[in-house]
Amino acid sequence: MTDGISRRATMAGLLAAAAPGAVRAADWPERPVTWIVPYPAGGGSDTFARPIAALMAERLGQPMPIDNRSGAGGTIGTAVAARAAPDGYTLLLGDTGLTYAPIVYPKAGFDFARDFAPISALARQPYVLVVNPARLDVATLGAFVERAKKTPGTIDVGTAGLGTVTDLAVGLFEQRASIKVTRVPYRGGGPMLQDLLAGQIAAAFVVLSAAVGLATSGKLKALAVAGRRRESLLPEVPTMKQAGLDFRATIWFGLFAPARTPATVLDRLHGAVQGALRDDKVKRLWEEQGARVELENRADFARFVAADTERWVKLARAADIKLE
Repeated sequence: MTDGISRRATMAGLLAAAAPGAVRAADWPERPVTWIVPYPAGGGSDTFARPIAALMAERLGQPMPIDNRSGAGGTIGTAVAARAAPDGYTLLLGDTGLTYAPIVYPKAGFDFARDFAPISALARQPYVLVVNPARLDVATLGAFVERAKKTPGTIDVGTAGLGTVTDLAVGLFEQRASIKVTRVPYRGGGPMLQDLLAGQIAAAFVVLSAAVGLATSGKLKALAVAGRRRESLLPEVPTMKQAGLDFRATIWFGLFAPARTPATVLDRLHGAVQGALRDDKVKRLWEEQGARVELENRADFARFVAADTERWVKLARAADIKLE
């Protein structure tokens, strides 16, 4: 993506990728359909991919094996998917961070808006600002912001790594709250959370599913949910906006195919995903994970991805982080 990216350009690319084509694929699928998950097995992306893939396989009559291709912030597997034939037999489990990844990883080898056709959202989760109460004794978001303003740079806030969604989210949080904290990057969310619990850092943004148990047990204090609404799993915790700060940070997971995949195939995939998301077992699992999904058509999902891509690309450019 070139400098000066606009919502119109980004959305045009995504909608073009999702637009109906002249090729028909009535016989698809005739063999297994591989899902590339560009992160290790057992992670958040994997958790959302596997139950949906299994249910889609039942509906479409072909296996849907998961191929975990991790490395370089998810860009290795994503580049493999971008180069795959647009025939519906290779799919990508994409997420928020991959849409702007080429800004952070100049050698990523793909342009998300150009190279992928959106199929469907799978799940969305808000981040929650949590603190270790033994390290930082604040009870509200307002108290956190006040402390940060009085003592700039003294609050250590962990991130899952340079250029990750959590890293950019902390930067945006600083801007919106007019504060300065000390960002501490880790090699993933797991190590970050371990140090937060041990008191090595004072605070972090963690996904709702990870925050719930630790907050309800008292190990961490949840100050605010960075989503649009209060969450039933943390009913006493306000949203950022309710706490006085106009700030949102969520992560979403979605299914994508290489650009130029026939529209008939994309439509069948979309229908299979939507059917899987209506399954009672999936609904219960998503509720346990604190995940949401809005059932929507392909064009609506493409518009959402385009708008979200523009937002995070701007943050990534402003952060000026370049990784190998």
